[in-house]
Amino acid sequence: MVTAIRRRIGTVALHTLLVVGGLLMVFPFIWMLLTAFKGEGQMIQDPLSWIPDPWRASNFPDALDAMPFGRAYWNSFYIAAITVVATLLTASMAAYAFSRIDFPFSRSLFVVFLLTQMVPTQVTLVPLYVMLSHFGWIDTHMALILPAIANPFAVFMMRQFIRAVPIELEEAARLDGANRWTIFTRIVLPNIKPGMAALGIIVFLGSWNSFIYPLIFLNSEDKFTVPMLLASFKGQHGGLDYGLLLAASTISVVPMLIAFVIGQRKIINSMAASGMGGR
Repeated sequence: MVTAIRRRIGTVALHTLLVVGGLLMVFPFIWMLLTAFKGEGQMIQDPLSWIPDPWRASNFPDALDAMPFGRAYWNSFYIAAITVVATLLTASMAAYAFSRIDFPFSRSLFVVFLLTQMVPTQVTLVPLYVMLSHFGWIDTHMALILPAIANPFAVFMMRQFIRAVPIELEEAARLDGANRWTIFTRIVLPNIKPGMAALGIIVFLGSWNSFIYPLIFLNSEDKFTVPMLLASFKGQHGGLDYGLLLAASTISVVPMLIAFVIGQRKIINSMAASGMGGR
């Protein structure tokens, strides 16, 4: 009886803690959403008020009219889409090689490859800029796509999923005359679809939110992505009309919210299934 009461109290305490933590996480988004409906006067006179008075829905069309959001949306979307497809292809192939093909120094090379994940982005910016400038890719979207494809985390995640595919399936296919490419495309890839879906969502969100690479490599406004356009929006409007600025920010997070709502269960299930704790 006492054990049951303690267990129930522990469950209530855990749920309370989770609810409080969830509210703290949601708080910035709720504030941004409500502020997006406020007028400039209310933000200056009463910045701590929560409820807009009056509600100014015109912030949203005004924000869309103030900046070329359509072009920035398209730039961000197609850059993210190409990055996702290319990352899934290269990461799955590299992961298959590291997990299934026995070549010299494979384990050491994989460790070195993973260690590159620990190198801060700021350290690689200068050599990356020099290299891309030699290619003539500065102020092009290729400068955003190519560095993002080399993703050690993606290779590690795909490797974990491929290691979970029974080796007996590949041996049976090899006895039937299947070559390495057939085994990879017909057996391995279909069995790691949940992991690829989760990785695709993670890569999409990372590409959509990327700011430092567009900041360094892009100069022309017609090539700006959504985060870059928001930064320039703040500069052009002096950051004073927060209602307009936060309306633009709210518009910018819509694709991320859709991707998160669609993929959150896949991400969590895939992380659990792949044994990301390491094997």
